[in-house]
Amino acid sequence: MSDDQDKQRSEADAQLEREIRQSRKFTAQEAMGRMIGPGAMKGGSAVPRGQEAETAIGTWLRTNLTDSTGALQALLHRRLKESALLLNNLDQPLVALADYCKQVLASDYHLAELVREADVEWGRRLDERPHFNREGSAPHPDDPYTNDSVRRALCEILSKL
Repeated sequence: MSDDQDKQRSEADAQLEREIRQSRKFTAQEAMGRMIGPGAMKGGSAVPRGQEAETAIGTWLRTNLTDSTGALQALLHRRLKESALLLNNLDQPLVALADYCKQVLASDYHLAELVREADVEWGRRLDERPHFNREGSAPHPDDPYTNDSVRRALCEILSKL
């Protein structure tokens, strides 16, 4: 008796599947999925590893870096997305972030360039004229991104990582 019930269920399931397939378009994605077979994505992610790593860095920066305008967060995220550091650490994107911060902190030139780009990004976001640092003079009082403030932010990132 259970064989008859199982047979009726499988026939009903097949009939339902036929009805569903008749009312929808057949896509290339579905064809590929059928060719590969069931369970092909089992344990895998539909998102590429590089994009996952970029997203992880962006999320971490948004939640852990104090940045009132978000210009420094966006700049760090953009620079890391394009870097070999991230490509070499796709499984550990925060290691790439830490290595990048260490590289910038190790060079006054790289720090000054990061500050200059953060000032440009800040000006672009707020439609303001950026306040660039000048050697030998004190930073502008309204400048949110100075060498010292960016250095502190990078050190804060390293301490949280």
